[in-house]
Amino acid sequence: MTKPFADSADIPAGVRERVASSMAVIRRGSEEILVEDELEAKLARSASTGTPLRVKLGLDPTAPDLHLGHTVVLNKLRQLQDLGHQVIFLIGDFTALIGDPTGRNSTRPPLLPEEIAANAQTYFRQASLILDPEKTEIRKNSEWCEPLGAHGMIKLAAQSTVARMLERDDFTKRYKAGTPISVHELLYPLLQGYDSVALQADLELGGTDQKFNLLMGRELQRAAGLQPQCVLTMPLLEGLDGVEKMSKSKGNYVGITDTAAEMFGKLMSISDELMWKYFLLLSFRPLSQIDALKAEAAAGRNPRDIKVDLALEIVERFHSRSAAEGALADFEARFKQGEIPDDLVEQSLGKGPVVIVQALRQAGLVPSSSEAVRSIEQGGVRIDGEKVSDRTQALHPGVYVLQVGKRRFAKVRVHSL
Repeated sequence: MTKPFADSADIPAGVRERVASSMAVIRRGSEEILVEDELEAKLARSASTGTPLRVKLGLDPTAPDLHLGHTVVLNKLRQLQDLGHQVIFLIGDFTALIGDPTGRNSTRPPLLPEEIAANAQTYFRQASLILDPEKTEIRKNSEWCEPLGAHGMIKLAAQSTVARMLERDDFTKRYKAGTPISVHELLYPLLQGYDSVALQADLELGGTDQKFNLLMGRELQRAAGLQPQCVLTMPLLEGLDGVEKMSKSKGNYVGITDTAAEMFGKLMSISDELMWKYFLLLSFRPLSQIDALKAEAAAGRNPRDIKVDLALEIVERFHSRSAAEGALADFEARFKQGEIPDDLVEQSLGKGPVVIVQALRQAGLVPSSSEAVRSIEQGGVRIDGEKVSDRTQALHPGVYVLQVGKRRFAKVRVHSL
């Protein structure tokens, strides 16, 4: 049995310091590391031999674009690259044919192979805005999943039991509710685990909702006679509504291909409380700087000004410094020069989407729907400083400043379904 890293007195001091430094970077913002002693031992061997760890992240190309929620794990991957380790960016083109059942209360509709191929083309290009492409190994799991065939798939299915699969919270809920669970969905965790066998991963990253799948990789590697991978889970990032995890389907996302102005405006709409989680998981600033910003806020600095710092950093990462500064100038022109009050009390409009006419009435800016329509037709209604011309325009989950005329304002929040 391997001696725990903490009890290994024969490890040189220099290696211990390097491992401690690496673990500090890895722990930042992480939810759970399984198993820490094992990961420390892997890092020590890596430091002693000069052999980088093989770090795996798998993403199924189920949508054409990535959003900031995806970048939480991508940021951690980049940090591991900077520590000298080999990152494997795995595109799940085969598993996407099944669809990850994680967090689902129904079977995912199948994607066509052409849709998967089209989405996969954009994934790494967008991920390269964060990762170092020259230090990234790109793989597709169709390389080893397709050759499995019927015989191989049966052998793989024999590695687990139905009872083990039903330990998954989402499967349990669906089973108890009488909601159908297709047999092919039970194969998904096994195939994700088999990816780790094929790639001989030392460490796999994922969101907290992926824990079951990530641990399956450990089980299958152990069964194959390999040293089991360690697992690093990262928190799920709430979207603009501050409630649901960021998702394009919920409309509460910030896309990494959004324009600079869109990205800046969306980031400025998050709550002051949620801002600190965004700093922790999305910013590349040292923790000492974030702690200093918190102290400034506690001492009376306007949180809105601190949020500007965050928005500038994120927009610059995906666009440029000049684009970020331009987005700030545009934002200030619409809000500060428009003399929008800083002390607006946020109102809840309930679950979205909410049509603008209804939103104006709920916010108390107009007495009736007909008055709302008349104000729109006369060009007197604005959302976040932008004039509204379509009475059917809807507000999706997020925070908005509504304006009617020159002096009537309301700050409203629309929640996810």
